[in-house]
Amino acid sequence: MIKPHRNQPLWYAFILHRFSGIALAVFLPLHFYVLGLSINNSKDFDKVMHWAEQPWVKLAEFGLVFLLAVHLFGGLRLLALEFLPWRSSQKTYAAIAVALAFLLATGFLLRVFQA
Repeated sequence: MIKPHRNQPLWYAFILHRFSGIALAVFLPLHFYVLGLSINNSKDFDKVMHWAEQPWVKLAEFGLVFLLAVHLFGGLRLLALEFLPWRSSQKTYAAIAVALAFLLATGFLLRVFQA
């Protein structure tokens, strides 16, 4: 049975913010590993960069930028919630955060496929 508070837009904003934070925490060690390859092993780094040119990797980058933007804008929304007076428009702020994240990630995707 779904609890009533878990069927609210702000609950979904919380879940999305938590999921994006966990996904970014999983991605960062891999990112640092690849950066380390650029310093220590240029041949392996070149292989990774060649692999990263595939279209599905570019789409995954869209997802990464979306998660990063969702986490950023969701965090800003939480800061506003913490330090500003409560407003009934918190659901609107959550929707704006997701919309801005989607627009930012879509802009990134379009720029990547133009190059």
